[in-house]
Amino acid sequence: MKKFLSITSMALVVGTLSLSSPVSVAALPQFFEDEPMPSLAPMLEETTPAVVSISVAGTQEVQQQIPDAFKFFFGQRRGQQPQERPFRGLGSGVIIDAKKGYIVTNNHVVEEADEIQVNLKDGRQFEAKKIGSDAASDIALLQIKAENLIEIKLADSDDLRVGDFAVAIGSPFGLGQTVTSGIVSALGRSGLNIENFEDFIQTDAAINSGNSGGALVNLKGELIGINTAILGPNGGNVGIGFAIPSNMMRNLTNQIIEFGEVRRGVLGVTGNSINAELAKAMDLDTNQGGFISQVAPDSAAEKAGIKAGDIVIAVNGKKVKTFNELRGKIGSIGAGKEVELTILRDGRKKDVTAKLKPAADANIAAATMHPMLQGAQFSSADNNQGVKVTELAANSPAQAVGLKKGDTIIGVNRKKVNNLAQLRSALEGVNGVVALNIVRGNNELYLMIR
Repeated sequence: MKKFLSITSMALVVGTLSLSSPVSVAALPQFFEDEPMPSLAPMLEETTPAVVSISVAGTQEVQQQIPDAFKFFFGQRRGQQPQERPFRGLGSGVIIDAKKGYIVTNNHVVEEADEIQVNLKDGRQFEAKKIGSDAASDIALLQIKAENLIEIKLADSDDLRVGDFAVAIGSPFGLGQTVTSGIVSALGRSGLNIENFEDFIQTDAAINSGNSGGALVNLKGELIGINTAILGPNGGNVGIGFAIPSNMMRNLTNQIIEFGEVRRGVLGVTGNSINAELAKAMDLDTNQGGFISQVAPDSAAEKAGIKAGDIVIAVNGKKVKTFNELRGKIGSIGAGKEVELTILRDGRKKDVTAKLKPAADANIAAATMHPMLQGAQFSSADNNQGVKVTELAANSPAQAVGLKKGDTIIGVNRKKVNNLAQLRSALEGVNGVVALNIVRGNNELYLMIR
């Protein structure tokens, strides 16, 4: 489990109290013999098979400090020598599509892994393939080839309320699958500096190391969140855990499935959260919402009619309390999608529709697909019509094989590709010569790479 805050240990001194009256003991609930005891077991029997444990292995680069006395032999600029060391790790995951074998987990669980093994509750083990991930929201999507999987049902996390019961399922400390319960303690938590895009569910259900990527479910066994982080010393639980809402997860994984990456949409605004001080200074009628301080030219916000000084109070009909919460919700919605925003302007509510534009960093490094494509940057072409070469480094392997900026890849070995996800899939596991079908201007050609 990812730890993001370190809290110094504190000693708690408890004084004894002298009681003059007898101590009262709370009575246990009474049940009739012919009535079953209330239990979460029936729900969990159906839900827990959809939660898996994940084992990872790989190597990571660490810096080896060279003592000053030996720097003469290594050179003054080589005081720190990079060194690769093997590592192993544990986490959890949730099956969200039984037919296709899709499993969602946290990016930090599998980020540097060379080997990913998924362990099902029934004892079966499978090697997993990483379909894609997004470090900014800490989501990763895996896939296994297996029969008779059980998927989890997804709840509408926007319907959650503080006080709703919540159950956390995962594999803490490598002990095997474990279930804990609690309530939803808070919603829309952000500004915690865990990830770039934050809109967390806070819960007091016990979450510990190894629960990362596990399920947070409601009493119907429906997924409401992906357990991601805790606040506590040394990775221990103190009743403050955070989960990525299921709606946010669904938006992100849908993009990964379609494009092989998250194509994050941007509104094109900067701002601050409303607080009492800002509300007084600006003579505002609300103490909550996202205050817009600047609107970028030619942005989605400008085209929607949003102006500096507006306050965004809802996204798609769901209230937002802070600017970070607004940023988190927008950040999980894909480029090209329309979003309904409720704003306050001069004390009056107004609804506007914005079509989100692609983020500036929407391109991906082509070297992650094939070594001979190093130096190129790819993005999915408009209207799902291939993969466009958006950047090309001089004297790079990609330039050497004949790629040019502006080319559109429409096929691999006579197999059509419409987007980044299909291109990545077509190149995976291919040995020998690969024929890239290219559209360049009005011409169509083939480039061969090995």
